[in-house]
Amino acid sequence: MNKLALILGLFASFTVWAQGNVEAGKAKSATCVACHSADGNSQITQYPKIAGQHAGYIEKQLAELKIGMETSGEKGRYDPVMSPMAMSLSDQDRLDLAAYYSSMPISDNSTPENVVEQGRVLYLAGNAERGLTACVACHGPRGNGTELSGFPKISGQHADYIKIQLTKFRAGERTNDLNGMMGDIAMKLTDEEIDTLAKYVGGLH
Repeated sequence: MNKLALILGLFASFTVWAQGNVEAGKAKSATCVACHSADGNSQITQYPKIAGQHAGYIEKQLAELKIGMETSGEKGRYDPVMSPMAMSLSDQDRLDLAAYYSSMPISDNSTPENVVEQGRVLYLAGNAERGLTACVACHGPRGNGTELSGFPKISGQHADYIKIQLTKFRAGERTNDLNGMMGDIAMKLTDEEIDTLAKYVGGLH
């Protein structure tokens, strides 16, 4: 019983420690504004909106971007812009930034009418004949993902950014996805399907 109490106590302590501070994150976000804007809704469509993203996902990406820099891309996730930025961040910096940006509302986006029909089929059903898993299985019907499982929110995201990431997953240039799931899925997508899905998820919210 004493051992159980000790374990629970340590877990509780870790849970309290592993929290970010929104106000501290806001203060630390000054260097992020150029690419992600002050509220996390990037005006540059090749960079992601991080407003409203799950805090755990943001923290994980920052940690892996740092690892990518430290290992010259052999581990984690490497990006020529973000990896150098992540190098100077402490564990608490990452938690604080994640807390701040996850607290901000994501800006509105929409789905172009010409991709709604095909996009809906791909997103909700995939393609069984080709072994293409439906996006809804991990990202949910509204594209909100789940904090607990680590699947990111993709609803409202810039189409250009989604397209870049799917292309990187398909090419094996990004490999920090859970169990390689995104890489396996992206390899089965055509250029047209990547373009369609990238545009479709913008209006899921």
